Amino acid sequence: MKLVLLDRDGVINVDRPDSVKSRDEFTLLPDVIPAIKLLNEASIPIAIVTNQAVVGRGELTRDGLEDIHDYFKDILKKKGAFIDKIYACTSTDSKNFHRKPNPGLLLDALDHFQVKPHEAILIGDALRDLEAASAIKCPRILVRTGKGNKTLEKGLPPAVLPITICNNLYEAVSHLLDEETC
Repeated sequence: MKLVLLDRDGVINVDRPDSVKSRDEFTLLPDVIPAIKLLNEASIPIAIVTNQAVVGRGELTRDGLEDIHDYFKDILKKKGAFIDKIYACTSTDSKNFHRKPNPGLLLDALDHFQVKPHEAILIGDALRDLEAASAIKCPRILVRTGKGNKTLEKGLPPAVLPITICNNLYEAVSHLLDEETC
């Protein structure tokens, strides 16, 4: 594995129904830092690929979004971990190539890290994450955190299969590193 693509809300932090609009509302899910550290120790780059329409709707500024991401990176740094790159689509237009389920964010990350889709993996909690990865034939893991359980309850369309299902990010990373199965 040459690159791990992570959705943000519901995979890394608590997915709020009204969106995360400040660092005070950004709450990490359990075991996220150890999961990221495992990837760091394995020298596997990590890119976050996240829809943040909260900016496009005018409920958060781009600077506010950057502040949230800087806060997250500071938390990681204090714990000896890091994320390599963050890609965020702030558009509300479902036709925007970078807004998941479209694959633009993923393709930008793959291009930046010079990785082919089959050499990366996406870890997400929503159907749109799986659809974006499936569109470019990138392997995918669905975590049960965030929207994950509801996504499973609704049923997965054949187009996004096969996928691996894990309880959370730590379990998904451990699975990737062959330390345990989901």
